[in-house]
Parts: sequence; structure tokens; C-alpha cells
Amino acid sequence: MTDAARIQLLSPRLANQIAAGEVVERPASVIKELLENSLDSGAKRIEVDVEQGGVKLLRVRDDGGGISPDDLPLALARHATSKIRELEDLEHVISMGFRGEALASISSVSRLTLTSRIAGAEQAWQVETEGRDMQPRVQPAAHPVGTSVEVRDLFFNTPARRKFLRAEKTEFDHLQEVIKRLALARFDVGFQLRHNGKTILSLHEAHDEASRARRVSSVCSNGFLEQALPIEIERNGLRLWGWVGLPTFSRSQADLQYFYVNGRMVRDKLVAHAVRQAYRDVLFNGRHPTFVLFLEIDPGVVDVNVHPTKHEVRFRDGRMVHDFLYGTLHRALGDVRPEDQLAAPASVNAMVRPTGQAAGEFGPQGEMGLAANVLERPQSDSVWRSPGAGFQGGRAALPAAESQAAYREYFTPMSPAVGPVGLPPEQGDVPPLGYAIAQLKGIYILAENVQGMVVVDMHAAHERITYERLKVAMASEGLRGQPLLVPESIAVSQREADSAEEHAALFQTLGFELQRLGPETLAIRQIPALLKQAEATRLVQDVLTDLLEYGTSDRVQAHINELLGTMACHGSVRANRRLTLPEMNALLRDMEHTERSGQCNHGRPTWTQMGMDDLDKLFLRGR
Repeated sequence: MTDAARIQLLSPRLANQIAAGEVVERPASVIKELLENSLDSGAKRIEVDVEQGGVKLLRVRDDGGGISPDDLPLALARHATSKIRELEDLEHVISMGFRGEALASISSVSRLTLTSRIAGAEQAWQVETEGRDMQPRVQPAAHPVGTSVEVRDLFFNTPARRKFLRAEKTEFDHLQEVIKRLALARFDVGFQLRHNGKTILSLHEAHDEASRARRVSSVCSNGFLEQALPIEIERNGLRLWGWVGLPTFSRSQADLQYFYVNGRMVRDKLVAHAVRQAYRDVLFNGRHPTFVLFLEIDPGVVDVNVHPTKHEVRFRDGRMVHDFLYGTLHRALGDVRPEDQLAAPASVNAMVRPTGQAAGEFGPQGEMGLAANVLERPQSDSVWRSPGAGFQGGRAALPAAESQAAYREYFTPMSPAVGPVGLPPEQGDVPPLGYAIAQLKGIYILAENVQGMVVVDMHAAHERITYERLKVAMASEGLRGQPLLVPESIAVSQREADSAEEHAALFQTLGFELQRLGPETLAIRQIPALLKQAEATRLVQDVLTDLLEYGTSDRVQAHINELLGTMACHGSVRANRRLTLPEMNALLRDMEHTERSGQCNHGRPTWTQMGMDDLDKLFLRGR
């Protein structure tokens, strides 16, 4: 065997540069490691100075606890850390960093200077090192209590790595995103960012709800909080809080998604799957939800030591976490009503309000009856055509003259002393979506509410109402199974066959009956009555894949919901169907009481608000 093929120890410099390949990809990677060290030191204010996107200079200064002079050389050594001592510490990690590789790796590919002073010390001490000279030099220095780390000329000694860096703006954008992520994780810490001498971010400590909201607005834009729902729920040792964007505030890419586990920003496929499920039938195709969410969990049941960058975690009970996230977000989105999306009314005196049948007031959900017959006649849209079926106690579409008479009857105000028609003095509340005043081109309903004008897509709105009622009916009746005359045999892996046996009860509730014929063979003996046999075979395989990856699956329910959505589409009011004012108002009342009524089954918005300010701008009023 030649000398070149013999096993030998790597030099410290080479070992650190190999480690740097794992944790130092670009300036943003460096700033992440340095900021996490500052946060772990107890810092309450962190200042970051950057030049040329971080390639020329990265300086992080904090007011944390500092590092004692004797420990300074060790701070730049591999696998030297103050954050863990024993294996038990690794199983309950609460610090941001803990491996002790970051500073050693960064110093191997840059010119690094670390200056620190602990409380009570007469002076600070400084340690310097360069990539080609791994021997640290320690000397006294001037510095307040805390630590400064200065990283110059990143990758100066590894030109192959340096040529992969992008333009200055691109690198700075990545770096700024890292700071924003950490700023959302630690509201109790102030952050300041300067680039080439110019202040980019100045975030003060946020100790109350209002200041936290200001920080979220600074990081995520004002529009996010205006279109987001606050979340806070605790159950089974799990606590989830933060903000989730309404489906109408979706984005073309997943660039406004922040999820934290015990204060650590993570991108986890289990979490992503749970969020996608929660938004499944309210998000338009190809759009991405927005959220800033914080999950607090016992550190002992989550492993953060999965990846060198710690962007991934592993939960001991992944299915419980998945179900908790999905259930919480699904419920929060389902509980959104039009009044939650509208500002509090300032005055209701100017509104002319119909009552009774004209206002759609027929019980808790308007008793509209529009979807009552859809289960029996899913392909029929005649529920809107007959006077009785389309609207309980309503009437058929009126000729033009009668429509005008109805308009005058319900919407012409009386003298100021008498007030609006049919409005008793004590009934001053106006429904969130107001009252209908007209129908436009047989497609849109125009309504007036306290804020101004509401425009409703009547087909999309009625489709959602019908769809939600079908889901409720299906949930109460369950998924009926249909035995197959000739059982369908499918080939699966042994793990999938084992999973099918383990989750036999789950498949039974979904309407399936599976039988294991061999180590890698299953027989489908029964399928849900709504599914075709070919669809059932593919679904069983997809469900088994999900069970192995996430511990749960909603594919069958998703497929059933697609069928219900098709039924709802056929059973909903069509475009160009002329509605009476009472019918329009009844639809508005149903929307106010129906889950997810802000979007149709395909994720399109069902209504929009134009406030008086918006209308005034169109006509340049007040200028």
C-alpha cells in the first residue's frame, strides 16, 4: 500500500474547512451562526454591520455575557462549546447552537477577530486568526461588556468557494432574510442592520402586543397583519401561537412562511404538509399561504440535531404534532366570517335596512333552502328556479316592472322622522355584508353595508354554501362501503403491507376493506361507494405512502371532497339567473353563517369590499 493510500489524521485547517462546507455556504450562513451565538449569550441588543453584501466585512456586536479571557482560544477550537456537557444535555437542547463548530469553521475561511469582555472585568480581550494560520493570537483590547465578532474577506483562501457567490444585492438579501427570521423568533431583543454605512433595519425590543405587531409589520409588511388571524391554543403539552394569513392574502411563492419550534426557525416537511392540508380547499391553485407561527413543545420530544444547519427537526410523535397543527389551523380558517374581515363600523345611521323576508331573516342560517335538495338531485339547478324550492317563502324572478316596485318597496327611505322602511328603532345592527340593492349582469350581487359597497360572486358564494352543507351531511352519514364482486389485487412493499394491517381500522372508516394475501400483496374487497374501482386502487397506494411518511393521510377525504365540490358546483345557482332582492339578501345571510364563505371550493374569492374611501379616490372627492 502506498503512503498516499494510508489512513492519516487531517490537519486542523483542512478539517475546519471541510466542516465549513457544511455550515458556511455564503455570508448569510455566517451571520446566522454569529447571531445565534449572541442570542445564546443573553444579548438584548445586537448590531450588525455589513459591507459588500458581507463578502468584505461582517461585524456582529452584542451586549451579552461575554467570554472570559481564558476561554477565548477555545472559542475558535472545534467541538468546544459552553452549551452542553453530557448526553442528557443534547437530548434537551434549548440553545440555538451547541456543536461548537461554527467559529472554527468560519475562521478557517476568513480573517476573524473576536473581542469580548465579561461583567466586572477591567478590560476586554481580543483573539485573532486567519484561515492560513490557525494559531490564535490573544491580546488586550477596549470593548464594553459583551462580544464583537468581525469577519473579513470571506473565502479569501478558498477561491473555488468564492466564485460561487452571487451579486452583492443577492447575497445581502439572503443575509437580511436571516436577520428577519431571528428578529421574529426573539421579540425581546433589539436588532440593527447597516449595509455599506446605511441603516436598513432598526427593530426595538418588543415586550407588549402592540410592539410585537409593529415588528411583524416591519418584517412581513403592513398588509400581512391586516389580512391575518391571530392564533393561540394549548393542548396536550403543545402550544401554538402567532398569525396565519387569510386565504385571500396568498402569494405566488412561499416567501412569507415563518415557522418556529421552541424559538428555532425550521423548514419541516411534516409541518408543511399539515399547513397545506389546512388550506386545502380555500387556496387558489398554485398559490402559497402566509404565516408566522410558533410551536412550543417539550425539548425532550423533539430532536434538533438532525442537520448541521439545524433547519430540520424530528418529532418523537410526529402524528400528534401533525394532527395538532392541522386541526388548529383548519378550525381557525373555518371560523372566519365576513365580520372578521371588516373593520368595526363607525356609524350605522346612514343605512336603509329592510327587515323580515327582504333581509333574508329566516332562522339561524337564513333558512334559505338553496342546498336542501342537492344530495337527492346533485345535477339539478332547479332549486333556484321554482318559487318554493329556491327561497323558503320567496317568489319567482320578477319582471322588470315588479323588480322596480320591489326595489322601491324595500329600499325607499321614509321621512327622517319615520326612518327606513320597516326598521323598528331598537333594531340598529347592520349585517356584515349589508343588504342587496341590485344584481349586475346576472353574475354579481351589489350590496350596501356600513363600510360602503360589497360585490358578491353569487355562483361562487352559493357553491361554497352548498359544498359545506354536503360535507356536513357526509360527515353525519359516513362513507358507505361498496363490496367488490371481484376483489382487486395490488402489489405493495412489505412495509406498506404491514402498515395496511396496522391501520386496518382507519381504512374501515374510510370505506375500504383490505386483506393481506402475501408478504407484498393486498386485496381490496370493499371501496367507498362514491369512488370508481380504478381510483380506489391508486388511492390505497397513495394513502399507504402517506401513512409511512407522515403517520396520517387525508387523500381519501380529499378525493371525496373533490366529488362533493363537483356536486356543489352543479347544484349551485348559475350565472345569468335573475334573483329577487329577498333571494339575494338570503344568500348574503347564509354567507355570514357558513364556514370558509370567503372563498369558493377552488379558492377564488366570493366577495370583495369597496369602502367609501376607495370610492372617493376613484372620483377624486375631497381633493
